[in-house]
Formats: sequence, structure tokens, C-alpha cells
Amino acid sequence: MAVDLLGGDDAPAVVVDGALRAVRVDPDLHLLLVGPPEAAGALIDALDPAERVRITVRPVHNAVGMAEDLTAARADTTIRAAVAAVRSGQADALISAGSTGATVTAAALGFGRWPEVRRPALVAALPAVAGPVLLLDVGGSLEPSAATLARHAVLGAAYAAIAHGLAAPRVGLLSVGTEPGKGDRARRLTDPVLSTAELPGGARYVGLVEGYDVCRGTRADVVVTDGFTGNVLLKAVESAYALAGGPPPGGAAPRAATLLGVAGTVVVCHGAASADDIASGIALAAQLWRQNAVARVAAVLARERHVRTTDTEVRTS
Repeated sequence: MAVDLLGGDDAPAVVVDGALRAVRVDPDLHLLLVGPPEAAGALIDALDPAERVRITVRPVHNAVGMAEDLTAARADTTIRAAVAAVRSGQADALISAGSTGATVTAAALGFGRWPEVRRPALVAALPAVAGPVLLLDVGGSLEPSAATLARHAVLGAAYAAIAHGLAAPRVGLLSVGTEPGKGDRARRLTDPVLSTAELPGGARYVGLVEGYDVCRGTRADVVVTDGFTGNVLLKAVESAYALAGGPPPGGAAPRAATLLGVAGTVVVCHGAASADDIASGIALAAQLWRQNAVARVAAVLARERHVRTTDTEVRTS
């Protein structure tokens, strides 16, 4: 696993701590630490000799700042070096808590996108009363078109079936009401398309859903929205659970998301991730690679009939 040591608000210290915890939990895990050797040295010094052999360092001293232009990902930075390591076969997956936009850009440029995926999506698993709900997009594409929302529904359905083992996952489109015609233009365009679409994994479209459906989990297993709304909702849910004393039984609010739509395994952690969050992100990336989840999702999509939408709005009464 290639780990971006300089990604995140409290990097490199929190990333080093998280990587240390991940190595100690998973005896089969090997890490490629991409960043300053002196930062990696602190982790290596804390390991016993048997664990040290599972750590490799790629020296890189530049990082993409959270406020920098996305094209900064093309420079000699840790995220670009991590992408290059995966592309060359030196690592199987990458994990970063750095700039989401820069990470998505670097991954799309370095790995290439899946056919008919113009904008990759980040999917996070939120704990809900009735079981986990997959929310996408949570930050990859802030202003998607209707065609992108429809495509993300396909990505989410396939991912739910393969990575989470859900039989016939229920897919909903997040809006301000459940009646047809509710929402902005993109949702009014997407809703009728998904209503007649054949989704992968035996998934079925349940229609428009609202914010409370994300926390209840009774109507949909997969909820599709734009990356702006999804990111805000994710952090709001996370804060609400913290104020309420914790999430429903079955898991904590995630601080890591899987990038779907690129030809590589990528996990993006929350910029404010703790060491435990980084360790969980690394574990998620390792699990996805062991499942061969990304390749299997891509294969399912290649076999399925493509879902398409147009720029013509369908009027509803």
C-alpha cells in the first residue's frame, strides 16, 4: 500500500502514527511510505526488526496544499509519486488524506478513467439505524451533470453488490422531497432515467430520498448525490453522531472513502483524520485489493447495458 505521508491537516505525524497502527494490526501488510525520509524514520524506529522489513520508503519532499490549484498534482509531489508507484506495480493501492481534488486529479490522470466515466466518485459507508448506507459522491465531483449522477448510481450499485455483498441493493437519489419533480434540474433529469434503468448487481431504483433516509437506512442502501452536498452531509452526520454520543451500532462515521471510476485502488481519508482513521483507511484499501473489488466492479459495468440521460428535461405534474 502506497501511503502519502504529507497528506492531511496534521501530516506527517498523524499519518506515521496511523501507518504504525496498521502494520501492527495486519501482519501481511506491506507499506510504501511516500514522503520525507526523516518522517518515515520515526515509524521505522518504532517497529521491531520483523516489522521493519515490511516498510519501504520513497523519498519525496513536496506536497499539494489544501488550498492549491488541482494542477499542482502534476508536480513532483507525494500524491503523484504514490500514483506512479501503483501504476508501475511497486504498490497495489494508494491512501492519502491530502487534497481531495488533487488526489482525484492525480489518480484520473495516472490510472485513467473507466469507459463512460467522465467524473470519478468518492463513496463512503455511513452507519445507519437499519444498516450501512453507501453515499456517493462525497467530494469527487462538486457540480455533476444529470448524466454523471446517473452514472454514479450505476457505480454505487455495482460497488454495493461486490464490495459490500448486498443482494439487490436499493438505490435512491437524494433530493428535497420524494415526489417526482422535486429537486434541482439535474435531479429532475436523472430521476426518470433511473426509474427505467437496469442497474447492475440486481439493484433497483427506489426513487427520490431525503436526508433522514441516509441516517435511517430503511429506504435505500445506496444514496446518490453531488459531491458538494454529499461532503457537507457526510460531515454533518459525523458531527451529529459525535454530539449524540456515538453512531448506531455497527460502526463509526467514516473518515475514508473509495474512489470509483479510475483504474486503480484509491482510498481518500478525511483531511482531519486521526491516526485511527488513517489506519482504517489503510485497512480499507487492503481489503479492497484483496477482494479485487475495483477490477470486479469495472468488469460488471463492462457487461451491463449503459445508463444514459440527456439534456432534455422530463416534465412531471
